[in-house]
Amino acid sequence: MESPAPNNPAGFSAEQKEYLLGFFAGTMQRGARPFVGHTASGLLTDDPSSGSVNRAEPVEETFHGTPVEDLCREELWKYRQNPLDIWDKLLAHADENRAPEAEDVFRFKFHGLFYVAPAQDSFMLRLRIPGSAVTTHQLRGLADIAEKWGAGGADITTRANLQIRELQPRDIVRVLTAVHALGLTSRGSGADNIRNITASPLSGIDPNELIDARPFASALHHYILNSRDLYGLPRKFNVAFDGGGTVSVVADTNDIGFVAVQAGKGRSVPPGLYFRVLLCGITGHKQFASDCGLLLHPEQAVAVAAAMIRVFIDNGDRTDRKKARLKYLVDSWGKERFVSETGKRLAFPLLSIPADECEQRNAIDRAGHIGVYPQRQEGLHYIGVSVPVGRLPATQMRALANIADQFGSGELRLTIWQNLIIPNIPSARVDLAAECLRAAGLECSAGAVLRGTVACTGNRGCRYSATDTKAHAVELANLLDARFKIDQPVNLHVTGCPHSCAQHYAGDIGLLGTKVDGEEGYQVVVGGGTGRDQGLARELIPSVAYSELPPMLERLFAMFAERRNPNESFLEFSRRHSIPELQSLLAVKELLQ
Repeated sequence: MESPAPNNPAGFSAEQKEYLLGFFAGTMQRGARPFVGHTASGLLTDDPSSGSVNRAEPVEETFHGTPVEDLCREELWKYRQNPLDIWDKLLAHADENRAPEAEDVFRFKFHGLFYVAPAQDSFMLRLRIPGSAVTTHQLRGLADIAEKWGAGGADITTRANLQIRELQPRDIVRVLTAVHALGLTSRGSGADNIRNITASPLSGIDPNELIDARPFASALHHYILNSRDLYGLPRKFNVAFDGGGTVSVVADTNDIGFVAVQAGKGRSVPPGLYFRVLLCGITGHKQFASDCGLLLHPEQAVAVAAAMIRVFIDNGDRTDRKKARLKYLVDSWGKERFVSETGKRLAFPLLSIPADECEQRNAIDRAGHIGVYPQRQEGLHYIGVSVPVGRLPATQMRALANIADQFGSGELRLTIWQNLIIPNIPSARVDLAAECLRAAGLECSAGAVLRGTVACTGNRGCRYSATDTKAHAVELANLLDARFKIDQPVNLHVTGCPHSCAQHYAGDIGLLGTKVDGEEGYQVVVGGGTGRDQGLARELIPSVAYSELPPMLERLFAMFAERRNPNESFLEFSRRHSIPELQSLLAVKELLQ
């Protein structure tokens, strides 16, 4: 190669100079306009012959993969401001004693605060009680909160939870901090979040359970609280852990239900205890959760729940609130794809095992949540306390706490039947504990209908409800129990609107609130059940004014008492007859016109 010339400070050879002259000549021919384009593989290039002009469009804004312009109203609200980031707004509203506007009414629910006007010009606070267990210290503290700032009591919900009503805006921050000081939280208990994680209320004390479900409910509860991405789902989400024992937690009404089973009678897995997984329960949309084929080692359950929830978060519908529950994603995909997508997020393989390789679930005692029963621990009993439609004045909350301290272990269990259980009472002290309950105006017994009666909040506290559900439910249950000797449980589910918080389609008798010629009334359905009795109730009466409902139910039960087979339950009786047969026997043609 030729040596650089002495007068060439850059040190270019003749060949290099020739190349540079050619390069700049080409640049000048192109009008000294540098070209930037993209190759087919996406690389940047300066050569017009191998790329095209960079005409990149602005990136379309999306929220959880959905274009912002397609989001429904509530998703837009979450997009504009994350509801978890509004503590300053809570402080401002409390300082000004001011009710929130529509967007913040929604966002406040992420903190468990429901502004329930016009039913009540106040807030309702919904707590989270994981596994449905509450300490006596917490129950007394909640009684103090209810008396100091609320309506003087609490309600047990159909998710084995507690709510406190009639809180004024000025007190909401005081209430939230007081709840936190008790070791409780309301975070994520409303709106598009994972609701209270339920577990069998006899977990750990049930002689017939397969698995103690409470540790799993507690673990998922705390995982959610500490995982910011598990808030703001497309819609609400329910999870339940059923230990396979005496008292059901109706896992088949949940989005995900984990049900303890004994497996290994085939050759697929070693004999032992497992969870089967049920998906897509949403009885308000007339669907129970069904088995998806998965069999899990118990320690895998919480990770699988978290993976399934994240699949739903990333893929659920955020454009149409009516199609935003898990059911609709699985309907679109099929269970196989949903399970496959879940497996991609797990570090362990998922096992699909036929359900017939598992033992059938233990029988459920539909009355097992009320009364006195022996525990698995020798010498101890639990007492199921009747709390009609879940209403607990603060005085009774304190009395229950005192009785659980004096006779039990300082703990109480809430149930989805809106009553509670005091565990760990020495057998020799059960009678005295029951006497103390009666002195507090509480009973450990109830009629066949009342002990299975549940009701939503009703129009005294919920703007969606068409009827006074709690008052009507208690009145009807007491009427039927007083009028008829019923030897088997009857579940009466009374709900005030199509949201079906009291799951009317799952009751022996279900009532859905409606207006009838300006009066409060109900649609009447019969024959619903869960678990081994699973089935959707059928419509008996499209609508009937409440004033006409008590005599109509009396006729129905008189017919049952007269025509039932030996030992036949009301559920079996109602299913044995067609709806036209029942209507004919009741002579209700005038109500159908």
